Amino acid sequence: MTDFDLVVRSRRAITPDGERPAAIAVRDGRIARIAAYDAPLRADREEDLGKLALLPGLVDTHVHVNEPGRTEWEGFASATRAAAAGGVTTIVDMPLNSLPPTTTADALAVKRKAAAGQIQVDVGFWGGAVPGNVKDLAPMRDAGVFGFKAFLIDSGVPEFPPLSPAELTEAFRAVDALFLVHAEDPDLVAGHESSASYADFVASRPRSAENTAIARVVAAARKTGARAHILHLSSSEAVPLIAAAKAERVRITAETCPHYLTLTAEEVPDGATQFKCCPPIRDAGNRDALWAALADGVIDLIVSDHSPCTPELKRTDTGDFAAAWGGIASLQLGLPIIWTQARERGHSLSDVVRWMASGPAALAGLDTKGRLAAGADADLVVFDPDTTQRVDVNRLQHRHPVSPYHDRVLTGVVLGSWLRGIPTVGEPNGRLLERGAA
Repeated sequence: MTDFDLVVRSRRAITPDGERPAAIAVRDGRIARIAAYDAPLRADREEDLGKLALLPGLVDTHVHVNEPGRTEWEGFASATRAAAAGGVTTIVDMPLNSLPPTTTADALAVKRKAAAGQIQVDVGFWGGAVPGNVKDLAPMRDAGVFGFKAFLIDSGVPEFPPLSPAELTEAFRAVDALFLVHAEDPDLVAGHESSASYADFVASRPRSAENTAIARVVAAARKTGARAHILHLSSSEAVPLIAAAKAERVRITAETCPHYLTLTAEEVPDGATQFKCCPPIRDAGNRDALWAALADGVIDLIVSDHSPCTPELKRTDTGDFAAAWGGIASLQLGLPIIWTQARERGHSLSDVVRWMASGPAALAGLDTKGRLAAGADADLVVFDPDTTQRVDVNRLQHRHPVSPYHDRVLTGVVLGSWLRGIPTVGEPNGRLLERGAA
């Protein structure tokens, strides 16, 4: 008789108490025990990783899967394969750019049906807050969404319009839930004029557009007591505003993304629309200030904002930044992208796990995700933190070979992962998650 289904040993296990040698014992899909590395444990299967790092499965709470309706942009099968290959064992899907968008409980049911049976990792869903759907927020919450996303600026798709400041406040008051806000002020964003100049594009979406909109979100959260989260923070100038709001105990958190922490405006060639995202990638000094805000705890987490599209929509033929879709596909690459930068800046794997696993899990209330601890789901990742890789877009698992990271050398390689103790390769084993469900 064995005591456990699986035991994984590593001399570099990243636990909530830090990095240490450990043996992770799994029973019935959960971590049943964390023991000393050489502890005698009886199991049906055993893996000894030696000096390879063992991380909890990453949690990415900002993924645009786009299915149904725009499955040619991505889709649940390809998105979750890419996630698993990158050490991400849980994603939370954004309510756009699917058709229909997830702005009603009925649309959530359509989304869940589309995902069922083809997901390699666990998948949850955000709902959407758009003009006129206040009455739909509570039914969506009760149906299991983890919170609601809203735009303060044009989303890029007509079926998901932005909220006015008054409508945002109304939504905050309508339901007790987490609200995630794309915060840019449309009045401070310049009109779209055709241009292959990246400098022109950055100038069209200045820091002031983010700063002003974030101030409005903070004010609405302060006024209503709502819980608000700033999506994909790009402007380092907004960091003091967020820090001051936290000091006042306003219920506010913030995220940033691998592209803002790695890429810089100085390196983006004109016409290289694979670098386009909204808000834009800014200068190197801005990037360094975002890293400082992470270290200080003002920025809470790092997620991908994986927002793919077809190559045609990136307008690589013309290099027109105004016409190109704004989004970067990086779901599979997030861990080595961040680790490459983090280790150069003196950060540890424990820091990366806090930013990319336990932090996003806490944001969404996923209590059994993002940590190597007894009682947590046995979502495990094998990571070689010392080996380098050169990115080849043609070998990535997401649907289209478009990425600003092509040919970039990164440090760290994901070698494998388990979802609730089962390898993430082979037949789809992911589950559909609901808010509050165990």
